[in-house]
Amino acid sequence: MLITSHDGPSAFAAYQEIRARLPKPGPPGAAIRAPDLGAVAEPFDLILLDAYGVLNVGERPVRGAVARMAALRAAGKRLCVITNSAGYPKRLMMERHARLGFDFAPDEVASSREALLAHLSGDTRQWGAMLSPEHGVEDIGGLSLRFLGDDPADYAAVDGFLMIGSAGWNARRQALLEAALLQDPRPVLVGNPDLVAPREDGLSLEPGHYAHHLADSTGCVPRFFGKPFPEIFDIALSRLASRPDPARVLMVGDTLQTDVLGAQALGFKTALVMGHGMLKGMDCANACAVSGIYPDFILEHT
Repeated sequence: MLITSHDGPSAFAAYQEIRARLPKPGPPGAAIRAPDLGAVAEPFDLILLDAYGVLNVGERPVRGAVARMAALRAAGKRLCVITNSAGYPKRLMMERHARLGFDFAPDEVASSREALLAHLSGDTRQWGAMLSPEHGVEDIGGLSLRFLGDDPADYAAVDGFLMIGSAGWNARRQALLEAALLQDPRPVLVGNPDLVAPREDGLSLEPGHYAHHLADSTGCVPRFFGKPFPEIFDIALSRLASRPDPARVLMVGDTLQTDVLGAQALGFKTALVMGHGMLKGMDCANACAVSGIYPDFILEHT
């Protein structure tokens, strides 16, 4: 599995190739078309929101998204961002939301980074980290990390590997990681299962892309934290006073095989945004038919 063209159709095809490693889809939704989130939000108490492709594209807010969040709050809706963006500490994530005009509180943002770190709480092994050292070990929680670069000795010295952020990752480092695992298989944990993320100039390759390629080439199957897997949803729900009725929870995302698939597995309703993210410009009906994943709502805009 290798994405050679950074566009929606190529990414969609790659997601289809890895379906055996993803949860099974829940019952299909009705795929009702609506112009935006405001048209479908009324029956729901809790609205879960993907970030990239729903609230922002790279460092730009999606047009109208800030006002939409304010309107949902005014209508009494509880909001929570569910994001697979794992390469940055929570502080920087919150600063970015504020810079883009959103007023989310820290307990309204659940990330796959948090899901990974919760799993590793108290872990004493040394991990090789696919992660930019720019922000050091901020919020890593005492884990012993060795940042992976171009020295093969780093790959040989650690007890396992954490694939958290793809900034600075390249083909040489991927080859070093794969060679190290072929020589000495060790655990691989992935803090961002996404294959791609919407940016201003197209789709970036994310840790999930490299992790699945690694699995194909080495036979070492990673463990994933983040959508469509349940741990990230558990973190968001654990912050509520009581667990909501799943039928009154709406997950809003831009990707069938992460946002919609993960939420459906938990019995939540789902809305797929077509106008901003990975599927922009694609035939939604065909994508649903090919994937077998049907959201409850198909929205043109957030």
